[in-house]
Amino acid sequence: MTFFLFVLLMVFFAIFLFIYYYNKFIRLKNQADESFSGIDVQLKRRYDLIPNIVETVKGYAAHEKETLQKVIEARSMAQKATALPDKAAAENILSGALKSLFALAESYPDLKANQNFLELQKTLSEIEDTIQLARRYYNAVVRDYNILCEAFPSVIIANMFGFPKKEFFEIGGEERQNVKVSF
Repeated sequence: MTFFLFVLLMVFFAIFLFIYYYNKFIRLKNQADESFSGIDVQLKRRYDLIPNIVETVKGYAAHEKETLQKVIEARSMAQKATALPDKAAAENILSGALKSLFALAESYPDLKANQNFLELQKTLSEIEDTIQLARRYYNAVVRDYNILCEAFPSVIIANMFGFPKKEFFEIGGEERQNVKVSF
C-alpha cells in the first residue's frame, strides 16, 4: 500500500510539473509575441514621423538629395521586413540613416532653429527611447523563455511540444561604432 501511494504521488507530481512547465512556456511565448508587437507599434510611429522630418529638411537642404534618399529607402526597407533578423538589420540601417540626417541638419543653422524641425526631432528622440525600452523588455522575455527551453526538466517539454528558442532583437556591428560627423 505504501509503495502504491508513493507511485501515485510521483505520477501526480510529474503531471503537476508537466502542466506547470507547459503553461509557463505558453505564458512566456505570449509575452514575447506581445512585447514584439510593442516594438512594432513604436516602429510604426517612427515610420510615420520620418516623412515629416524628410520634408522639413528638404526645404533647407535641397541639394542633399543623397542623404534624404537613403533615409527614405531605409524606411521603406524597414517597413517591408517581417522576420526578426531582417527587421533588426533594417532597423539598424534606418537608425544609421537617421543619424546621418541629423548630422546633416547640424550644418544648417536655419534648420536647427526651425520650430517644426525641433519638435519633430524631439518626438523622434522620445520614440527612439521608447523603442529602446521595448527592445530591452522583449529581450528580457526572450532570455527567460530561452532559459526555460534549455533548462532541465523544462527542456523535455520544449522538445515534446516543439517550443523553439527565440532570437534576440540585437543591434548590428555598425550601430556599436561611434558616429562620425564630418562637414
